[in-house]
Amino acid sequence: MARKILWLALAAAACGGSPDGGAEARAGSERAAREWADAPVVLFLGTSITAGYGLDVELAYPALIQNEIDAAELDYRVVNAGVSGETSAGGLRRIDWLLREPVAVLVLELGANDGLRGLDPGEMQRNLAEIIARTRAAYADVRVVVAGMEAPPNFGRSYTAAFRRVFQDLAREADAVLIPFLLDGVGGIPALNQADGIHPTVEGQEIVAANVWEVLEPVLVGRPAGSRR
Repeated sequence: MARKILWLALAAAACGGSPDGGAEARAGSERAAREWADAPVVLFLGTSITAGYGLDVELAYPALIQNEIDAAELDYRVVNAGVSGETSAGGLRRIDWLLREPVAVLVLELGANDGLRGLDPGEMQRNLAEIIARTRAAYADVRVVVAGMEAPPNFGRSYTAAFRRVFQDLAREADAVLIPFLLDGVGGIPALNQADGIHPTVEGQEIVAANVWEVLEPVLVGRPAGSRR
């Protein structure tokens, strides 16, 4: 929101006053645009939950996180790379293209669709570990946040336990920060999910954003942006 207010102020200045004032406003607008484009990126690589399935993208939790970043006057730019139906393998195929951005923090929200399809948790962990490895190969100081998920119970206790351990083990082995369960306070609550019972409503996305911000804020405050290798 703060960045939107800045743009409105610049536009208003450009519409009135002296010609020199208009030139100064345009120069300021261009400078702000360059600074915004160059800001270190918080990359949300995820599924339909990140994409904001069924909602306007501005109501998805990454956009709400951008609002929190702006309110805290932190110099980061959120990139929402959520794709409906995305698996860990799909995220791995996309990561090299996404790393063209100056990534400072990777928030890895993948695995939910692997769990829904009953895919091998070991293979999922290898995919997620490779995503982190490629990100760190590109950006030496990148911080990584892993969003934990839960598998549906229909595949049995051993599968759900193995699935849950993936995120815990991945965070420990990759020296990443863990969100224990992204949908904490939302999953399984009909009033906070859309008719499909899977995707959060507007209110549900707000709770997801709070879950993420609780873990992400200390990362952003305490760690400078990484530089590309």
